[in-house]
Amino acid sequence: MALNGEQSDLQGVDSIDSRNKQWRISTRKRPILKAGPIDAMNEKLGIPVPEMIFGDNLVAIEHIPSGWAIDFNAFDALDRVSKTADGMLQVAYSKEWQRDRYVLPEFCIKEVVKPFDWSYSTDFKGRTHSPDSAVVWQPTDQSKDPIRTDLLSRPDPILFYDDVIFYEDELADNGIAIFSCKIRVMADRLLLLCRFFLRLDGVIVRVRDTRIYIELASKTVIRQYTAKEESYDVVQSKLQIHRENIPEDTMDKVTIP
Repeated sequence: MALNGEQSDLQGVDSIDSRNKQWRISTRKRPILKAGPIDAMNEKLGIPVPEMIFGDNLVAIEHIPSGWAIDFNAFDALDRVSKTADGMLQVAYSKEWQRDRYVLPEFCIKEVVKPFDWSYSTDFKGRTHSPDSAVVWQPTDQSKDPIRTDLLSRPDPILFYDDVIFYEDELADNGIAIFSCKIRVMADRLLLLCRFFLRLDGVIVRVRDTRIYIELASKTVIRQYTAKEESYDVVQSKLQIHRENIPEDTMDKVTIP
């Protein structure tokens, strides 16, 4: 399987098979990439990677009998980031930040700044693999194929859980961008939530969620993608309205004898 745009041996994978042996859920958490793999990823993507890049991390779901699978990883998520100036979010020091991050080695005298979406906003919904080309995503809706929140809210034992970060960046102290994935597996179903969250101080708050829901006795995978955003000032004002009963500051202490 290719991660970082290269083949990976997938060492360190944690996995669990469903009770009926139809589904396999796998995750992998490795340290932040070192300089060499980061340089290789920069070159393949055509943009500088975020400050904290976990390029070997992985979350995957496989239907064992058919070989169909979907996985989430940092490289493919970043490959969905806009590599042009279209839709760029402007804040103070953004040009200086880009210039510091992006110096092409072939231009040793003059720095070249290539415009890209420096908030690292991605609409990545997972990378799908299928031996059968006829197995493709089909449009549906909540009324036809609901994500059963009533079943998910039951206190069923969780057989497998993981929380995997793919990348994070503090945007030159202007906020935070983070792309991560949580998955929980019960005896009869699973839910995956892959979220891109962006807070750009004084500009915008953005959330893009991909949910994968599977009833493990079935062969149907439901994928829901939602994208929401609002201006920073609007979110801040709404939070202030609802915080009247929440103390701004708290203090406590402990004395060890």
